[in-house]
Amino acid sequence: MALILLIRHAANDSLGKWLAGWTPGVHLNEKGRRQAEDLAERLASLPIRAIYSSPLERAVETAEPLARRKGLRIEIVPELGEVRYGAWTGKSLKRLRRQKAWQRLVSVISRARFQGGEAMVDLVARAVNAVEAIAGRHPREMVALFTHGDLIRAVTAYYLGMPLDLYHRLMIAPASVTIFWLAEGPPLLLRLNDTGPLQWPLEDLAVLSKGRKR
Repeated sequence: MALILLIRHAANDSLGKWLAGWTPGVHLNEKGRRQAEDLAERLASLPIRAIYSSPLERAVETAEPLARRKGLRIEIVPELGEVRYGAWTGKSLKRLRRQKAWQRLVSVISRARFQGGEAMVDLVARAVNAVEAIAGRHPREMVALFTHGDLIRAVTAYYLGMPLDLYHRLMIAPASVTIFWLAEGPPLLLRLNDTGPLQWPLEDLAVLSKGRKR
């Protein structure tokens, strides 16, 4: 299969303040633009063969510096988009956290469905299906997927066999990189929430592949 880089978008003015969801026009702020450029520098030496992104501006803008460096086109995949938060979209996080409905939701996230929005189990299904489809197009290649924190947590929990109700224990920082090797056998987590320099020689792919043979 493939080496999949799951990359959270960089900083924007909604971060930690209100639930942006699918709100249009949420762009990277100055800090986020710096993070995106730094991310491109960190990933420049890696053999990335394709770049995919959520359709939301903050994800696409995070992908653009790397795409320029690599001379690659950004392919938009709607299934990599943020959770559809429904009626909670645009709401203050500070106020939401005071509500009993929010507290019930985050304590049993596997049963959560946002009013007028998406069930978390549906998020897991569409996110994992998207990742698997992309991996299937790129056997033995490295690809970068620019997406959102909750989606990366959901995919990571699924691949680790971790109960979805515990996924808030996974920290996914802005502009961080989480890497999975998807091949025959169980998925292998290589990096989680990585914000430092990344090096990955091509020959390591062959070593991993041989190590997974039964």
